Amino acid sequence: MTHSSDAHLIETLIHSETLCEGGFLKARRDTVRTPDGGVSTREYIVHPGAVVVIPLLDDHRVLVERQFRYPVGRVMTEFPAGKLEPGEDPWACARRELREETGYTATEWAHAACMHLAIAYSTEIIHVFFARGLEAGERHLDADEFLDVRALSDDALFEACRDGAVTDAKTQTCLLWLQNARAGRWALDWRRSPDQDSA
Repeated sequence: MTHSSDAHLIETLIHSETLCEGGFLKARRDTVRTPDGGVSTREYIVHPGAVVVIPLLDDHRVLVERQFRYPVGRVMTEFPAGKLEPGEDPWACARRELREETGYTATEWAHAACMHLAIAYSTEIIHVFFARGLEAGERHLDADEFLDVRALSDDALFEACRDGAVTDAKTQTCLLWLQNARAGRWALDWRRSPDQDSA
């Protein structure tokens, strides 16, 4: 959100060039006019956007995944997540990713927030969803996707963050939402899944 009082902070585009265009990400270099009238460059990644799901089990645990993340070279614990397909609605993407990666479907969903993951060098925005009324089913992983699904208590995840075992930024942010939603401080607007209406 930009306010009129922020005008002295705004940079304006002069020229843009594509540095690299992959199958998933693009790298761009923009020349910009800075607020003081100077000229500078900004290099950044263009990302299609993504979703992350906080799946709530009836026994007060949550579902998480363990998978190897190549750029950091380690197995990470994180909430189910995935990128948006071109033109895909975030809610539809959240339902799809939960089903494909964990095998679970949910009877109710709530959109919590949006987060910018790396504002200094990426356009990526992640839509945060809660899911409840989970029903187990069959997973449908991509051919090159390998991950384990686990159920953990809130406390176990909080401790893992504190101890440095969970370092994924989106998962840490989701835990802030989970903690406040459980305590009733942050309200959620639950909606029935359309998948249930068509079942």
